[in-house]
Amino acid sequence: MRAITSASLLSAALLCGVAQAQDVSRGQLLYETHCASCHTERLHDREQSIIRSYGALRAEVGKRAAMTNRRFSPDELEDVIEFLDRSHYRLDLPLPAQKPKK
Repeated sequence: MRAITSASLLSAALLCGVAQAQDVSRGQLLYETHCASCHTERLHDREQSIIRSYGALRAEVGKRAAMTNRRFSPDELEDVIEFLDRSHYRLDLPLPAQKPKK
């Protein structure tokens, strides 16, 4: 009976949109192994990037992942997304004020 309750709670949590904690270190390893050879750090410049939301980041990672020779699971893609957000984009923080151009 306990197993049924646990399974029911997990199913309900997934249906309600409760996200699992992403594995940032796995995302970093996946990125460094399968993505970094084609990217430089400049690509992820937060202020110059077109990435302004998780949706945009998710779409871009999905598009770029399809260019690799590896088939990523949905969880692996979310780990890469979380790594990129925490290490580069910081979508939860406002962008710094831009300096006026001279």
